[in-house]
Amino acid sequence: METMTSRYTQIGDWIFEVKMVRALRVKNYGDPYTGTANLTLTGDSVYIDTQMTKDGDNFSRVDSLAFYKFCQMLELKQMNYDKIRNGQRVSKTVEIADSRLRHSHLTVAYSK
Repeated sequence: METMTSRYTQIGDWIFEVKMVRALRVKNYGDPYTGTANLTLTGDSVYIDTQMTKDGDNFSRVDSLAFYKFCQMLELKQMNYDKIRNGQRVSKTVEIADSRLRHSHLTVAYSK
C-alpha cells in the first residue's frame, strides 16, 4: 500500500488542499456504481457522510475496510460516521492504526 503523505500542493500563489473526497463502489471507473459516500477531511480525521447504496443495503465489512485503508494511506488518525440503528442515529469513531505497524487492529467506539 502506498502512502499519500501530502494532501496539498502549491501552484504559484495558490495552495490546493484536499478537504473532500467522493468515493464510489465500482470495479472500473466510469462503469455504473453500486455505492457512494462523501468524505470530509479535517486535520487528522475524516467524517464519512451520505453513505448510500444502489439497493439500500448497509455498507459491509469489506466496504468499511476499504475506507479504513484509504484513511491509512492519508495517514489519518480517526474515522467518524453515523449509522441508523433501530431508528436512532448512532455515531461511530474508528481509531486508525499506523499502516506501518505490523499488527494493526480496528477499534470502534460507539456514542449517541
